[in-house]
Amino acid sequence: MKREILAPAGAFEQLEAAVRSGADAVYLGYGSFNARRNAKNFTFDELCKAVDYCHVRGVKVHAALNTLVTEKELRSAYDDIVSVAKAGVDAVIVQDLGVAKMVKQFVPELEMHASTQLSVHNVSGVKQLEEFGFKRAVLARELSLSEIEEICKSTDIEIEVFIHGALCMSFSGCCYLSSVLGQRSGNRGLCAQPCRLDFKLENKNYALSLKDMSHIKYIHRLAEAGVCSFKIEGRMKRPEYVAAAVSACKATIDGKEPDLKTLQAVFSRSGFTDGYITASRNSDMFGHRSKEDVTAAASVLKEIAAGYRNEAKRVAIDINISVKKESEVSLLVSDGSNFVSVKGDIPEDAVTRAITQDDVVKQIGKTGGTPYFVNSIDVSVDDGLTLSLSHLNALRRDALERLSALRCKKKDYKILPFYLPERQKRVFSQTKYVIRVLKYSQLELIDGNAAIVLPLKEITREALDRFKFICAELPALIFGEDESKISALIEEKKALGLKYLWCENVGAVYLAKKAGLTAIGGYGLNLINSSAVEVASEMGIKAAVVSFETSASNLNLLKSDIPLGIIGYGHLPLMKMRACPKRSKNGCGDCKGHGAVTDRMNIRFPLLCNERRFTTLLNSVPLYVADKGIDAEFTLLYFNTESPKRVAEIYKMYRQNALPDFDRTTGLYFKSLK
Repeated sequence: MKREILAPAGAFEQLEAAVRSGADAVYLGYGSFNARRNAKNFTFDELCKAVDYCHVRGVKVHAALNTLVTEKELRSAYDDIVSVAKAGVDAVIVQDLGVAKMVKQFVPELEMHASTQLSVHNVSGVKQLEEFGFKRAVLARELSLSEIEEICKSTDIEIEVFIHGALCMSFSGCCYLSSVLGQRSGNRGLCAQPCRLDFKLENKNYALSLKDMSHIKYIHRLAEAGVCSFKIEGRMKRPEYVAAAVSACKATIDGKEPDLKTLQAVFSRSGFTDGYITASRNSDMFGHRSKEDVTAAASVLKEIAAGYRNEAKRVAIDINISVKKESEVSLLVSDGSNFVSVKGDIPEDAVTRAITQDDVVKQIGKTGGTPYFVNSIDVSVDDGLTLSLSHLNALRRDALERLSALRCKKKDYKILPFYLPERQKRVFSQTKYVIRVLKYSQLELIDGNAAIVLPLKEITREALDRFKFICAELPALIFGEDESKISALIEEKKALGLKYLWCENVGAVYLAKKAGLTAIGGYGLNLINSSAVEVASEMGIKAAVVSFETSASNLNLLKSDIPLGIIGYGHLPLMKMRACPKRSKNGCGDCKGHGAVTDRMNIRFPLLCNERRFTTLLNSVPLYVADKGIDAEFTLLYFNTESPKRVAEIYKMYRQNALPDFDRTTGLYFKSLK
């Protein structure tokens, strides 16, 4: 299997550094819908130039269109899809399910890769992507080697993993910290990285900042597991970083020792970690960018830059040249797939010195300043002829230019005109309320007419008999061997009469379908446009909560043939983390699953453990919008650790559209999210 080194290209300088250092593919941003909108990114003309540059050198180009798209932006998203297709990119990287549907509808031949922003981390998630039509899945960064191996052997689509670079504290696609605190959404490509600030946890500083990952030394083991592409994070990083990371990966693949010392000097946060891939998720994973980290780069930048200053010889060519009496000089050049034939002048009889075979070989073989190197050359020269060296140079240049033109010929994708299909307009009636709790005991004071969401393990015959509508919430993150355990538990609860499963991830939707139960979509599916809602419906989801990053005005524009709901109350889940900030070097110890981090203003953000599988960071104050008149078919009251009495009080308060008796936020419903 080809082991692809996939490098970041925030701008052309980084792209050039990546290609000259040995990258097999690059990923870059274009337009308004990529997850690094603060990178320089590429205009259309620059994108065309970049694609040509890469394709001449045998390098693939993946365009990131991996952010969430609002209803009014669907046409602009289509324009960006068309632009990258016309530029000739090899694949698009997508997060928004609505954008993925548009790619399938309008440019069906364009290869789609599922962004890590989709938080796919198990076999079920990858199978759902495969079912949808993705060619490749970019897995979550938090997985161990054995978990990656299990996914690879269970699917037919390509698997890509991050091999080096920054680690977000949260699973990608599950982080709302930047948007809720500062209206700059990571899901919209404008994360302000507040997690890198000095959040404190007891005596621990920078409690939400991880070291950079470096799994380069595991490339061979990952390749054996079935991974086809090794992705380097860093579209915001400088060219020297890209070059050093690519060089280290290439050295490893070639069986050489990678220069991780130089790579660490050019950029790191207190060094590197391999905690995820080795399943050693403890306090050693945490670190931040120190003054020493910054100054270390100065000593290595010039040396790294010198390594990619010149054109790299990447493309082998075979040459055949014939210099015959009374015939035009004939030059044939091939890269194995493309063939170029050029004709020159008729050589004259030599007066003094005749041209020799060695002369022709020397002159035609000069490929300096190009990405070509001579694999073989076949020369036939008649005796007693003369031909100027400049003429041979001109023939060679002409042939290589023509070969380059063939190598960068644009892919002729079939592009269909944009249209918005007729979708059902939503009709609002009296809002229904859904109560979500963590423990059945929290429902002590709630009458049986309420609609309830309970964790799967909390479902009992008593609960099913007591409430008219009850839905079992699957864990938002289900890893490795837990997948089969969850499937078995679903069957157990199904036998008791369970009919509905609450799904926060595409993998959970797949599990629901496999069990023959009705899927209800949670906020974690990040639905904010009608196209994405339509995909949810096509996957079998019968009702869904839209992302709490949507605005009320955007919500009003959505059309849907399934009921759509909002979160109306609750401490919003801002992050889902597999590396728990509370965990020590030796593990969880006697931790009770609760805690908090505090920011620079001493504001407290609660931590909530999910059975030692992952930890959720909650907002400091609850969302509450009962008095704000947001239209939705149903409203989810998202309780976490509230007491039974408090659950009942807020449920009553909300149904009466009462003003809250506590500090609250209205979230992002009435804000302009960037």
